[in-house]
Order: sequence, then C-alpha cells, then structure tokens
Amino acid sequence: MPAEPKKSLVGEEYEVEIGPVAHGGHCIARTSEGQVLFVRHTLPGERVVARVTEGEEGARFLRADAVRILEPSKDRIEAPCPYAGPGRCGGCDWQHAKPGAQRRLKGEVVAEQLKRLAGLTPEEAGWDGTVMPAEGDKLPAGQVPQWRTRVQYAVDPATGKAGLRHHRSHEVEPIEHCMIAAQGVSELGIERRDWTGMETVEAIAATGSQDRQVILTPRPGARLPLVELDKPVSVLRVDEKSGGVHRVHGRPFVRERADGRTHRVGGGGFWQVHPKAADTLVTAVMQGLLPRKGETALDLYCGVGLFAGALADRLGDKGAVLGIESGKRAVEDARHNLADFPRVRIEQGKVESVLPRTGITEADLIVLDPPRSGAGRDTVSHLSSLGARRIAYVACDPAALARDLAYFREHGYRVRTLRVFDLFPMTHHVECVAIMEPVEKGR
Repeated sequence: MPAEPKKSLVGEEYEVEIGPVAHGGHCIARTSEGQVLFVRHTLPGERVVARVTEGEEGARFLRADAVRILEPSKDRIEAPCPYAGPGRCGGCDWQHAKPGAQRRLKGEVVAEQLKRLAGLTPEEAGWDGTVMPAEGDKLPAGQVPQWRTRVQYAVDPATGKAGLRHHRSHEVEPIEHCMIAAQGVSELGIERRDWTGMETVEAIAATGSQDRQVILTPRPGARLPLVELDKPVSVLRVDEKSGGVHRVHGRPFVRERADGRTHRVGGGGFWQVHPKAADTLVTAVMQGLLPRKGETALDLYCGVGLFAGALADRLGDKGAVLGIESGKRAVEDARHNLADFPRVRIEQGKVESVLPRTGITEADLIVLDPPRSGAGRDTVSHLSSLGARRIAYVACDPAALARDLAYFREHGYRVRTLRVFDLFPMTHHVECVAIMEPVEKGR
C-alpha cells in the first residue's frame, strides 16, 4: 500500500530561541522536539513565535516567519518599509535590522561559508572580517539607501497593478513605492499605472547617463499597453515564444558609466544594480591584480566588458586581453565597448567549452565573475594550469566562492586578500572579491 502523505505543518506556531544567522536571509532555531527551523524576520538572540510557512512532519527542516517578537535584539528597529514583514514583500531580508547589524550578519555568513566549504578562517583568507558599505550607503538606522537601479515588478493579474513578489511565492504584493529603488526608477512611476496583460515590468535607470528603459513581458496573447510614463523612456518587450528581447521604441540599450568609460548594455543585459558597484569592483580587482604593462589577461564571464576594458587600459598597447561570455547580445556589446582596444578579443560561448579551444596555455592575470552557481571544479582546474601570477574572483554568492576557493587550493593557489562589499543593502546578498596567487610565490 502507498505510504500515507505526511502531515503539513504550515501554520503551526512554535515559541523558540533564535540562534545564528544562516545563508539566505534567515536565522536558525529549533523546536522543543529538535526540529530545525529557518526563520525569517528575526535576529540572533531573540525569542519569538515562529509560524511555519513550508514543511511537513519528518522533514529535514521547516521554513518559518517570526510573527511575534517576545524578546527583541538590541539590533532590531521598526522596519522603515511598510511592505516588509511576514507574508509581505520578499525583496528585502533585513529591513528590521540596523545597518551596522546587517553588515555584521553578512560577515558572519561569509565567514561560516569559508570555514565550512573551504576550510579557511578569515585570517587565512586575508580578510579582516568587515563588510564595507558602498559610498553614500552609511546611513542612520531607519533610513534606506535608494540603490537599486534595476527593479523587476510583478503584475497582479487580477488588478493590473505592479508590485513585488512574496518570499518564495508567485503572489504579488502591490506597492506604491519601493524604498530601495534608485531615484531614476522611482521617477518612472511604474506603480501608478495599469499594466493589465503584462507578466512583469522591468525598470532600468542607467548610472552616469539619463537613459531609462522599461522591459515588458506580456502574458500569452496580451497586447502591449501604450507606455506613457513620467520620464522619457525606451521600451522593449520579451517575446513569449523565443524569450528574445525586442525594441518597441527608443534605444535598444542603455549607457552605463564606470571606470571612466561608457558601456553599452543592450536588451536588459547584466550590469551591477548598485550605482557604485561597478566602480567599486573594478577598483578592488585592479588593486588586487596590480596589472603591468605588456601582460596578458583573461576576463571570464566578461559580460559587456567591464573588467576587460579596465585591464586593457592598464596593460597598454603591448598587453592583450581575451574575454569569454556566453550571451550573444552581451558579446556584441562588449565588442562595441572595447572597439578602441585592438589587442582585446571577445569570444562567445561557455567558458568551459571556449577556453580549451583557444589554445591558450598561459596567462599573467585572470579575472572571473561567474554566475551564482560558481565556476566549478573543472574550470578551476583549467585556470590553475595557466600559471597566472594573480587571479581575481568576483562572487555574488559566498557559498559558490568558498567551494571554488577550495578547488583552487587543491591546485596550488592560496587566497591573498578577500574584500566583502555590501552592495545590496536590506537584502542578504553581498559581493566578494578574492585575490589569489600561487602558493610558491606567496610564501
């Protein structure tokens, strides 16, 4: 006979003591029976009533929200955003924590991932344990930096109103204003109009130019609305069959400014969402690599060429840079952005497929900025064989970074320095820059 379905525990409440922070924007607690809870909307050391949001009897862990705070942490504040809290918008994880406490929590997560997945202490990674805020983001508790230059709104199918999704849900929280949205996004007035027939509306406010862009994803069979917003804007749409992005009117790209150069980014392609992020990361990478005139460099997962351009500028006329990027539109943009560097070459394809075909057997410097899943063991093995004197690894996920650092260590590279930046305030996300060098050259 088939096994009886396990009883759902959704809605059950437990009074618990909150333990340490965990990767993903929650903290760990245990019920009196020893069941593990991943609890959102709480802080370490608090005593709360946690209501289960996902899980069943016998599950390895349950997910829960702190719905009543019995003993608050000294780091707790009233969430500035009216849409933050249990069962509300899932975009921010730490609205209820003081800014300094948010950075400490993120630092604890990075340290835990390094220890668990790479066997490294902060000292062994050349990191002092601090998480640095971006310029202009060090605000008093209760104030929220307006940093997000790209916001994807979900559209409520019943009302046509734009909002943001609940945590781990397709349910939409209609909003009048997103507090972390950059001023250029807020000025578009996305929340104030009817988007009936649309699945999502993405708003982009470029850094260093006045370019504004809206990307519409229609529901099957829906017609595009006449877009009349509060500011001049170009409009693109996502094709429901191919997933491609097509111009409706205006430019098919935005112009982003970083490292003294203008970069074309087309079709909603990747660019750092914090207005200070691109410059912050280029500075950290270049300070770590210390490029020398005439060297050769690789820029892997190169996007529209941010790091490739920075490298080419510093390596001079006799230096050379190879960039590899899988996205066709990003490659077109990178080639456009770097056309004034004759010794820069951009290849399209996956790094693990393209790099072996290039015939490159050595490089002086390597920059890699892989997707959230990381580079992986095979790619790390190949990179380690090229004998680079320094490697810069830019990571948006500390777990993937730690796994790959362990692989690099297996192949004779050690972490020289690690810098951690809070480029996503109010959320659990961080950006890390690890600089590595061969062990024999570093000791």
